[in-house]
Amino acid sequence: MIKNNFLKKKLLSGEVAIGTWVVIPSEVNAEILSTAGLDFIIIDQEHGPITFETAQKMSMACELHQTSPLMRIGDINKPFIQNALDIGMHGIQIPNIETKKDAEMVVEFSKYPPIGDRGLSPFTRAGGYNKNNSAILTEKANDNTLVILNIEGKGAVDNLDDILDVEGVDVIFVGLFDLSKSLGIPGEVNNPIVLKNLEEIVKKTNKAGKSVGTIATSHKTLLDFKNMGATYLVYMVDCDVLRSSYAEAVEIIK
Repeated sequence: MIKNNFLKKKLLSGEVAIGTWVVIPSEVNAEILSTAGLDFIIIDQEHGPITFETAQKMSMACELHQTSPLMRIGDINKPFIQNALDIGMHGIQIPNIETKKDAEMVVEFSKYPPIGDRGLSPFTRAGGYNKNNSAILTEKANDNTLVILNIEGKGAVDNLDDILDVEGVDVIFVGLFDLSKSLGIPGEVNNPIVLKNLEEIVKKTNKAGKSVGTIATSHKTLLDFKNMGATYLVYMVDCDVLRSSYAEAVEIIK
């Protein structure tokens, strides 16, 4: 991507950024969320039905309002990572990272040489659809692209020090629901055992000079995680916020 990365600039300056998961395949929905002042949205291809074609339109809507579009790919998949970045995503987020090797592969697939092995085509949204941007694309995209890794299992927690050593990783995201599952207490994201693991991950990641984030499911936990030192805060999921808001109105009437 040859454009500015709004989110990366904020994270590098130490600002706290707030975003949300998006599973609704709609550029109109993406623009509505962006007008709320969110710093980023994560287009979820792991659990959602959003195609690359729709995701590109959603990224256009986001950028109109200085909101960074990101995409969660379902796996360490080179073609999918390349597609996501070619359509203009400001970064990719990869689930279920367990080892240093996993992290190295994500960086390799996300960056152009000499850092990685990403394929080059300037005839994309990321390249401005212009062959004359070939050189500038390979230079700027390596700096502009955000690489976000999900730490979600006990194995990943055990290997965190090695994962943090990988150059090119920008953000560590702690998936609390999957982490609680791996710790034998599925869904208990506010359990002291889960929160203790989160706090340790936040401390180690900040010490390594990388940003760290997690999902907050209430206004209280948003502030709690901010105070803990997380700067990449993901609040809820678009479909649940929409559903629950109307469900509250229905409950009042019925």
